[in-house]
Amino acid sequence: MLHTLFDTLQTFSTPTGRSGRYYSLPALETAGVATVSRLPVSIRIVLEAVLRHCDGRKITEDHVRQLAGWTANAPRTAEIPFVVARVVLQDFTGVPLLCDLAAMRNVAADMGKDPKLIEPLVPVDLVVDHSVQVDHYGSPLALRQNMELEFQRNRERYQFMKWGMQAFDTFRVVPPGIGIVHQVNLEYLFRGVRGHDTGDGMLYYPDTLVGTDSHTTMINGLGVVGWGVGGIEAEAGMLGQPVYLLTPDVVGVELKGRLNEGVTATDLVLTVTELLRRHKVVGKFVEFFGEGTASLTVTDRATLANMAPEYGATMGFFPIDDKTVAYMRGTGRSDAECELFEAYFRAQQLFGVPQAGEIDYSETVTLDLASIVPSLAGPKRPQDRIPLSDMEDMFDRLFSRPASENGFGQPEAALGTRFPTKLPGVDLGHGDILIAAITSCTNTSNPAVLIAAGLLAKKAVAKGLRVKPHVKTSLAPGSRVVTDYLQKAGLLEPLAELGFALAGYGCTTCIGNSGDLAPELNEAIGEHNVVAAAVLSGNRNFEARIHPNIRANFLASPPLVVAFAIAGRANVDLTENPLGTGVDGHHVYLKDIWPTSDEIAAVMPYAMDPATFKRLYSDFTKDHDLWNEISAPAGQVYAWPESTYIARPPFFEGFSPQPGAVADIKGARVLLMLGDSVTTDHISPAGSFRETTPAGQWLIAKGVAKQDFNSYGSRRGNHDVMVRGTFANVRIRNMMLPPKQDGSRVEGGYTLLDDRQMTVFDAAMAYMATGTPTVIFAGEEYGTGSSRDWAAKGTQLLGVRAVIARSFERIHRSNLVGMGVLPLQFKGQDSWESLGFVGDETFDVLGIDATLKPQQDLSLVAHRRNGERIEVPVLCRIDTPVEVDYYRHGGILSYVLREILGRVQ
Repeated sequence: MLHTLFDTLQTFSTPTGRSGRYYSLPALETAGVATVSRLPVSIRIVLEAVLRHCDGRKITEDHVRQLAGWTANAPRTAEIPFVVARVVLQDFTGVPLLCDLAAMRNVAADMGKDPKLIEPLVPVDLVVDHSVQVDHYGSPLALRQNMELEFQRNRERYQFMKWGMQAFDTFRVVPPGIGIVHQVNLEYLFRGVRGHDTGDGMLYYPDTLVGTDSHTTMINGLGVVGWGVGGIEAEAGMLGQPVYLLTPDVVGVELKGRLNEGVTATDLVLTVTELLRRHKVVGKFVEFFGEGTASLTVTDRATLANMAPEYGATMGFFPIDDKTVAYMRGTGRSDAECELFEAYFRAQQLFGVPQAGEIDYSETVTLDLASIVPSLAGPKRPQDRIPLSDMEDMFDRLFSRPASENGFGQPEAALGTRFPTKLPGVDLGHGDILIAAITSCTNTSNPAVLIAAGLLAKKAVAKGLRVKPHVKTSLAPGSRVVTDYLQKAGLLEPLAELGFALAGYGCTTCIGNSGDLAPELNEAIGEHNVVAAAVLSGNRNFEARIHPNIRANFLASPPLVVAFAIAGRANVDLTENPLGTGVDGHHVYLKDIWPTSDEIAAVMPYAMDPATFKRLYSDFTKDHDLWNEISAPAGQVYAWPESTYIARPPFFEGFSPQPGAVADIKGARVLLMLGDSVTTDHISPAGSFRETTPAGQWLIAKGVAKQDFNSYGSRRGNHDVMVRGTFANVRIRNMMLPPKQDGSRVEGGYTLLDDRQMTVFDAAMAYMATGTPTVIFAGEEYGTGSSRDWAAKGTQLLGVRAVIARSFERIHRSNLVGMGVLPLQFKGQDSWESLGFVGDETFDVLGIDATLKPQQDLSLVAHRRNGERIEVPVLCRIDTPVEVDYYRHGGILSYVLREILGRVQ
């Protein structure tokens, strides 16, 4: 039975006479609840979900009134229970989530309950896009060769996914080789307005979602409210729990003017990332408005929305307008669907990009699009923008700067030295580019920049330019639509001639699946400490993410990726220096081959052909022999056959109907002391690993050969691998360790236990064997980067009870609470450095009891070896009442399972 709160259940009609019911936001204003029309568009869409799901229990009339009364500047203490329409997963985070669901069914069966009680209550789509690696490249056979290796390595994972497809009614899988989750989400999964039959007609509502990838925000470019969450939070949402969030500030970004000739959406997004990082929008909604926003194509908007995690926002939201409807038509949505979409949002008075003064924002930021210049970002963070003209000077300066200043700490005199390799005719120098990859959802979803790369390649080939022999090149589009339009435009062949042959449909290099370099290059890098570079059209360039031996990683638009591959080095000013010498003996400059906007526009119609989208998204199994050959077990409960990829997770071992009591942490030792900007890549790396690591040693003991290790990301379904990979990044720096003789910091997953250096895993197991709790100290922005739930799961399995940091990134803080790990924040100017902690102390955290409240002060007590006692207040970053419940239950998974099985008191 649908409620009629405030008389908001109303009817709307399309121009052709189709009608449906909806919960009207304008009716809330008519009822005098609040001035809804002044609210940010993103807040109104969340408000619609709160209104529609108002049941008087989990979501009450007070929740509706609180959110409808949102004001631009107010204390943010109320939490919003947001029920999403669907959930999207990528395979690295989706597989462990499926493992958890399967383990929940085991618990239900063991308790004599129906396993089908554990069932997603909203549609769930898993897109397999993180598993393909660039082992082969620069060849027309590369796609097939890489996919064959992918299926060979991941067969057990894919069997498990196929079991999930038959076991869960609302769980679908988009197989490998189709595309990147966010582009597939834009081009196919997004349906605009969703609806269900209430028995008394259709009820329509906006498409909303959460996803287990931080770049889920890409869908914000289509006016969809959605963001990335950890797998554990997504799992709760799938099982009927609202996604809880503190009522956010909303930062309005007014875009003015237009982009200049030769400037790409990538240049724009790197500038916005730099700008909004400076404005500190972490945990806030960002909403774009103004004439410049309206001028952007939907794919440019999606590029900006994609990078919301990089500028720190929960969302980078774009309202719906005529261009959104045109994108739907161009990507194969039906006329009826497009008509319904437009009619619904017009009825809600949510159609059109707002102009200045029409909306109340917490604050506004203005950017003139005409001020954007060609740029890259790096060498270690996406917010560190470098104008193209400054690349040479910036690299040269960073080369000798210390790591604390984003540098590489090398002697300035060594910059120009070149070193021989065992490859004939190839030597290496600092700044040489070894990987150039057109990759990642951010840019391969945008036809304008991919067409620009193809046109630049075509002109370069015509001039006789070639890529330097030491550069590993690859093209990994976001969907099969990309190769279709590049082929039709005659641009796929020149890209392949330069080495950018199709290598796979997936994230590849952007998530560390770049494949290895030639052994001769690895040897030369290691022997001579070469600061080599990568350039990629991705969104992440954190340390050791792209390749463990490449230390300087730069984000760039696809045409600039091609240009730098031709130049062969990163430390070059391409606005002044030639790319190379043409067949006519003359220098060729970037300006000579850069495509014009008219040239790009002439090709664009190939990219928006509705028939192509309908054909390529109609049947994922057609001609897909590798996927079709995978057999899978059947049944409602998984039997957990022996596997080094998939294992029953340990989170429900000893599960009891009631939770235990929470209590103070006493006698804790320090596992790691970390600095600022520690990412989830540092905590739980996704890429390859060596046989000398704890994870490698475990696999070898299981009979797995080194060449079959695959990656951490692909083995996220096995906790024994993942706990050994936690804090195992080769670039993580534990400040407990004494500096090396040259003053630099030890890198890698090591710590001290009673003054003995050992791996973090070995130390954690030793502490756990004696029942000793551990804590981790960190600086600012702990947990930036991907929404990687294993960064929290691995932390918990290592026995860590609390993480004490200067500040946290949104998703990782939530994930820690979701796994029963206590996030604590230093107050004022306190830090572990300012308090003089060195790591040999013993710590207590006091004040954890049955009266625990969100964001209350707790006491951190340090006991030094000399008997000195230091006590300081710390802020408990359990932010909402429901998170207190999660913590009491030992984590969100146990809470949800107890609720489903009817045991929560």
